[in-house]
Amino acid sequence: MTAPVFVVEQLGHHGREFVLDGPEGRHAVSVKRLRPGEDVVLTDGRGRWAQGVVRAAEGKDRLVVELRSVEEEPAEQPRITVVQALPKGDRGELAVETMTETGVDAIVPWAASRCITQWKGERGLKALAKWRATAREAGKQSRRVRFPEVADAATSKQVAALLAEADFAAVLHESGQERLATAELPAEGEIVLVVGPEGGISPEELALFGEAGAKAYVLGRTVLRTSTAGTAAAALLLGRTGRWS
Repeated sequence: MTAPVFVVEQLGHHGREFVLDGPEGRHAVSVKRLRPGEDVVLTDGRGRWAQGVVRAAEGKDRLVVELRSVEEEPAEQPRITVVQALPKGDRGELAVETMTETGVDAIVPWAASRCITQWKGERGLKALAKWRATAREAGKQSRRVRFPEVADAATSKQVAALLAEADFAAVLHESGQERLATAELPAEGEIVLVVGPEGGISPEELALFGEAGAKAYVLGRTVLRTSTAGTAAAALLLGRTGRWS
């Protein structure tokens, strides 16, 4: 088992002691029950991280860590962004959790026209906060030191603009004549993948994305839920681009 990961706002310097307190310190001391001599990883979630060893556990929420190294993990290439239509219930958090564990770099919530769920007002802000918290916790669980960015909810026009700037733009849709497994992928740059809602992507949205340069692709013979399609497609892309090699 690799060392547990904890999130900090700012890291110190090599050889210095660092005090992990607050919610992360409480989790380390009271839940993980870490003791002197055990290894930990501290990260800001943006690629900067440090290996450390526990020197002391004080009270219920204070861990004293000696930093052994401070490093910067570069962003991987190609960068993979998944535009995820809003699922109903808690399936949105499931999609974010599994895509984060898989290795997606960015997630864009999409308010598609056929989404049953719509983020509006205070409810929308709370839902977005849940997605971001889920990405953070899944990043820690999967031992990532660079967590995926979860953007503000996007309209279809904003998604089209994102697709237009991508080096490879794909829409998972049954009308696709080519499998994602055989598509020609860039070695670097930006890959943007669109996953539609339970009700499907409307013809108008499909046309809009096509005008932006996105092609329709299929994954395979089976039809996946919107909450699992992004994870399956991301795993395929990570394998084909060499990021999992």
